[in-house]
Amino acid sequence: MEEQRIYARRFNPDLKFRNEMWKILCRDFFQKYIDPESRILEIGAGYCEFINQIHAVEKIALELNPDVRSYAAADVRIIQERSSRMNAVGDHSVEVVFASNFFEHLSREEILATFREVYRVLVPGGKFMVLQPNIRFCGKDYWMFFDHLTPIDDRAFVEALEICSFEMQELITRFLPFTTKSRLPRSPFLLRLYLRLRMVWPLFGQQSFILSRKPK
Repeated sequence: MEEQRIYARRFNPDLKFRNEMWKILCRDFFQKYIDPESRILEIGAGYCEFINQIHAVEKIALELNPDVRSYAAADVRIIQERSSRMNAVGDHSVEVVFASNFFEHLSREEILATFREVYRVLVPGGKFMVLQPNIRFCGKDYWMFFDHLTPIDDRAFVEALEICSFEMQELITRFLPFTTKSRLPRSPFLLRLYLRLRMVWPLFGQQSFILSRKPK
């Protein structure tokens, strides 16, 4: 499978650091948005760095790459379907949907179809949380990955969400650096420090954090 070869080449050398990185990101940033008693779905779960680390009563990983089964924790339910047609996920069945570095791999039509599916599976008032490369700030390196398809910035992303009836809750336009393959030091200590020093995010942030919700 093509996705297996691409992601194995890209991520396997960094898996140890990426797991440590996501442990810190979940504990020090993302968990505050997620009730541990909630049900959460991650779309494009990849190697499950996020879904394994986050605390929730029920965890679902949606991913086409069959390698996901080798990396998902025992408490993670795996679904191998396209995000634009999540037949195995019921209507109004989860409180949170999360995606990281995912929508740049889809066409515009697939992005809108995925948004509509997310809207369907969320309970009223449910959260849609996205970490997304922002073409406004990482344009020089955006195309360094062969499978990037659609360039998106924060303004276009918010417009698409609102077209699909989501309500915006929070937007951090410049949050994290674009990639772990940057020249910045890969240090868990520096990441913890970075998350505490919000004033430096505009200097290094090339990814946006976008939080919206399905209306109650």
